Amino acid sequence: MELDRLDLESLGNLFVLYGLNILYAIGLIVVGWWLATFVERMVLRALGATRRIDLTVAGFLGSIARYTVLVFVGVAVLQRFGIQTTSIIAVLGATSLAIGLALQGTLSNLAAGVMLLLFRPFKLGDSVEVAGVAGTVKGLSLFTTELASGTNVQVLIPNAKVWGSNIVNNSVYGQRQLALTLELPGTADAEATMAEAVDYLKNDARVLASPGPSAAVSKLLLDRVEITVSAWTASGDEGSVKAALTRHLRGRQMAAAAAT
Repeated sequence: MELDRLDLESLGNLFVLYGLNILYAIGLIVVGWWLATFVERMVLRALGATRRIDLTVAGFLGSIARYTVLVFVGVAVLQRFGIQTTSIIAVLGATSLAIGLALQGTLSNLAAGVMLLLFRPFKLGDSVEVAGVAGTVKGLSLFTTELASGTNVQVLIPNAKVWGSNIVNNSVYGQRQLALTLELPGTADAEATMAEAVDYLKNDARVLASPGPSAAVSKLLLDRVEITVSAWTASGDEGSVKAALTRHLRGRQMAAAAAT
């Protein structure tokens, strides 16, 4: 009987001890969850107060802060139950290293995406040439950069390639020079064609008046003549003005050929 009474007392003490530990762990988890949410909101509010931090980066850093707090809370809960966290931390470190090596390319894209979002070499709507692709910037995420090509085709480029290559931004200075090179037969009137091109560009409202459009002979051969027409436009209008000028001169040449 005495032995049974001692067993019941020991069992009761264990229930009390572990019950208090469970209550303490639940309270710690609740407080830690609230604290992690609070820290995430504070980080988002602080980063949102500056315009240099993109919302995507702010959300990413806020999530890192939140999960960092939760990791410390988890370690504290394990220690409360007497579990040695040193070996767990070592295993987590080795696992993180293995995952990092396996996802090296993905992590490099992530790091490059953060750098692009922080330093902003281009913004949405800019006309850029990057990683051998030319197009208009449509989106920028943590892993890829989205461009729309000249034929309005979606192009997704890994951020590591974007950050590691030369970036040509055609929109950053607000103006851009267009240059159209035409090859005419030797019997064509090059002077008349150049005058026609300059007059057409002067009447186009998208072409800047200063510096005005110009044309010159760039190559003169026995059987053909090469002329170059140039003008300045606002960024984004260069392609449409060049296409319109090409159609106009082509129509003029076809009309001249039909008349002869």
